[in-house]
Amino acid sequence: MTRDGASSPGTRAVIRDASVDDIPEIRRILAAHENDAPVGEGGVDIIGPYLRHLVQRHRTLVTELDEGIVAFGAVVDTGTAAMLADLFVERGRLGQGLGRPLLTALFGTSPVRATFASSDPRALPLYVRAGMTPLWPCLYVEGDAEHVPPGPPGVTTRDATPGELSSLEEAWAGTPRPADHAHWAAQPAADAFVVEDAEGPVAFGYGRAKQLTAARALNRLRVRPAADPIPAIVAGLRRAARGGRVQACVLGPNPVLPVLLEAGFRVVDHDQFLCSEPSLVDPARLLPNPGML
Repeated sequence: MTRDGASSPGTRAVIRDASVDDIPEIRRILAAHENDAPVGEGGVDIIGPYLRHLVQRHRTLVTELDEGIVAFGAVVDTGTAAMLADLFVERGRLGQGLGRPLLTALFGTSPVRATFASSDPRALPLYVRAGMTPLWPCLYVEGDAEHVPPGPPGVTTRDATPGELSSLEEAWAGTPRPADHAHWAAQPAADAFVVEDAEGPVAFGYGRAKQLTAARALNRLRVRPAADPIPAIVAGLRRAARGGRVQACVLGPNPVLPVLLEAGFRVVDHDQFLCSEPSLVDPARLLPNPGML
């Protein structure tokens, strides 16, 4: 697939499907935006497998000029929405009209759209013009396992398989996403788990290692519809932390946020969640994966 895009005068930009051979150039653009970094001794590579998954399983496009790749983007099909995972333009090409045609090509005719916007002030207008409304801040909170509040008795966690979690996803959200669950379960030091209460599974999630720090990430957690989210999220955080530090992505309206801040967690970064359909996400019952929702 090719499509002409805007660029500086006298050049012609071509948008095409990305391949795994493009990943080194994509990582170069990411690194220039401080969204990738060399993996140090004892570290793990999170970005490489993530990009390979986007290229092989979802819609990933690059913009090429004569000198090579100058922009890339990816959209994840969640089964209920087109989730913009990434959109980056080479720093030296910002403001040359490359982002908008790439975004248009990525979304195509998808009616339901969502993304997490960075702090770059140019991103929000672009996404609003693409039909998405800014809804809630997305806060990255981090704290020690010892600061995670104690959960109520009877709420436990256990090991699970990605197949089981894909089935729960289908039962609770309407779409199984087996390829994405397989990806989350294959992350470095991944831990797929179910949170249970007296009625059975009340949440499911994944823990994993982080690329540059010893902290772990609660990579994603979904709570059963209508269930009290706080005990389930607290149990998931304890599980993901493995006794150390843990980071999670929490949407602003989630009632667990003040609980965690009061317990000593701190906000280390933030994004803005945008969506064309506000009912797409229950912010109290999803701790999203910000790249894949």
